[in-house]
Amino acid sequence: MSLPSWPALPLAEWQDTYATLHMWTQIVGKIVLTLTPQSNHCWNSTLHLTARGLRTRPLSCGGSYFDIEFDFVEHRLQVRRQDGATRALALAPRSVADFYGELMATLDRLDLPVRIWPVPVEVPDPIPFAEDHVHAAYDATYAARCWRILLQSARVLEEFRAGFVGKCSPVHFFWGSFDLAVTRFSGRLAPERSDADRITREAYSHEVISHGFWPGVRPAPPAAAGDDGFIHEPAFYAYAAPEPAGLATAVVRPPGAFYSAAMKEFILPYEAVRTAEAPERELRAFLDSTYERAATLARWDRSALERGRRDA
Repeated sequence: MSLPSWPALPLAEWQDTYATLHMWTQIVGKIVLTLTPQSNHCWNSTLHLTARGLRTRPLSCGGSYFDIEFDFVEHRLQVRRQDGATRALALAPRSVADFYGELMATLDRLDLPVRIWPVPVEVPDPIPFAEDHVHAAYDATYAARCWRILLQSARVLEEFRAGFVGKCSPVHFFWGSFDLAVTRFSGRLAPERSDADRITREAYSHEVISHGFWPGVRPAPPAAAGDDGFIHEPAFYAYAAPEPAGLATAVVRPPGAFYSAAMKEFILPYEAVRTAEAPERELRAFLDSTYERAATLARWDRSALERGRRDA
């Protein structure tokens, strides 16, 4: 029996699997980061959705091409070399340390001698992969549900992306923050963030409006008064960087959306989309309205950047 198109994903029931899967995707993501030249905004490092899970782009190492795919249908990690050599690791309850050790040994056996910086990023109190025996949960049902939601979300994000003719990212998966995202650009430089790290400076070197989905807890310092700075549920988000004056008080759709002062982002809980009469329409209203308010307040040249306006 197939799952609902927009299945339930209660954080309390899958947060341990989420935390483990986050670390596993970071290991694979760091392999991508190590083996690819840096492109603008670090888009080279992302993972991409497939009809079975999440995969890398083709990677070159040791004179061979290969890719890696998280298969959430058969629940295994596939490593495939261009000559047909294939190895698989089980996606099952196992520690991050065990997963990391087996994956690196598998790459060595395939003559793919890659080495990564073995420490996770964008998480509090990171544990080196080889020492992480804390995260060891894997519920196949919930992992598959998360992937199914990513697929459904990507379909709507791709339709949303198609209406923009300016510079725009692919719809892709960031393993550091564990979120699916698409980002539009005005074409103008943004004020330099001299106090930020290199990755953040690169990501926000130009004006952006970004949308996406994350499937669990997301922290954001500093917290506003009365707000602990966390979103404690799967949710869709939208933000502009730099944020134009007036955006925080803008009225957006649908009624379930709200602005988080701690996050400096608009939030639409996934549950509000999942339980709506027309989930795709609910999500599209959020994407369109948050973009329109942000782009208008930031004085983007919408007639040059949007397909319908440009063709008119």
